[in-house]
Amino acid sequence: MLPRRTDYSLKRAGGARSSSVLNFRSSGSVRRSSAVLPSVLTFLVIVASGGLLLMIEKGMLNSVETPPPRGNGRRLDIIRQIGGKHRPDAVDVDSQILQEIRNRTIRTMCSQKNMPHSIWSLSPLQRKTLLQHILVNEEHHFLYCYVPKVACSNWKRVLKVLSGALESVDVNIKMDHRSDLLFLSSLKPEEISYRLKHYFKFMFVREPMERLLSAYRNKFGEIQSYQKKYGVEIIKRYRKGYVKDSSVSGDDVTFAEFVRYLLDEDVERMNEHWMPVYNLCQPCAVSYDFIGSYEHLERDSEFVLQRIKAPPYVHFPERQTWYKPVTTETLHYYLCSLPQKLLRELLPKYILDFSLFAYPLPNTTTEYCRH
Repeated sequence: MLPRRTDYSLKRAGGARSSSVLNFRSSGSVRRSSAVLPSVLTFLVIVASGGLLLMIEKGMLNSVETPPPRGNGRRLDIIRQIGGKHRPDAVDVDSQILQEIRNRTIRTMCSQKNMPHSIWSLSPLQRKTLLQHILVNEEHHFLYCYVPKVACSNWKRVLKVLSGALESVDVNIKMDHRSDLLFLSSLKPEEISYRLKHYFKFMFVREPMERLLSAYRNKFGEIQSYQKKYGVEIIKRYRKGYVKDSSVSGDDVTFAEFVRYLLDEDVERMNEHWMPVYNLCQPCAVSYDFIGSYEHLERDSEFVLQRIKAPPYVHFPERQTWYKPVTTETLHYYLCSLPQKLLRELLPKYILDFSLFAYPLPNTTTEYCRH
């Protein structure tokens, strides 16, 4: 029997996207363990974030001075140093503004009473997931919350080089995601608290739907173990006439079938490759000093390496030649190919990722999808 799922509906009022009003309506019982349902403030944040990002793209904020961000006060100085070294305009204003948007949004959202304010206020399952995703480097005193499909394999390579377990980030070996890595979950409570208080903490995020599509294409298009474990179940569950078909291999799951599967999943029990970033890294319970973007991976990774004082020979690995990035056109095709009902129900699952990390909701209006 399929798990009971919350029924969401999304309505758009008004004309232009930047001035639209989003309303989510739920019916039935909502499990307390599910992601916190967004409040009106969340939607205001989404609208405001979308508007600010548009202003950034238009270059309208290039002369704006932003206050120091949450965390280490030296961050802007380091950004200026990096900018002076690699960029002719010396300071990456867009980067500063985006960080400030995220910092202020997170502070505002996380100040609400129904949000967790420390890792010890999380449920046992939430805390277990979080601690199993935070990597520790004792030599350089930092914590990294890894998010699958956001360059985490390359960051793990960096950590292994920094700890001496790997000679170079460019060594051509298959990444072992467990060995030679120290996870916060393996430490005692007092050791965990000390490191959360005193170590530099960072994570990287990615546009939620792009990350989701990347996971779908990789796991169901290339990884046989995922096809057998998840693909077979999805096809038998959602494809008519295949419930008792023993020949199902799970290698032809459609994106719509994958989305239907996600809608019936509790976000706190999802596979890490499509679990929302909010649930993986709990940015309200952990005060991250820096939140980098997959969209600016090279620049933000350089900042982190400078901040943790990594040796000069340690650099962030270049993207593998075989890697197939999710393009804007590809994402547009997949989202616009989804039935509107499925998309309206999918977005609330990742609404905190959109709002907290300042990603505007995707435009999938009929008019836009025709292009």
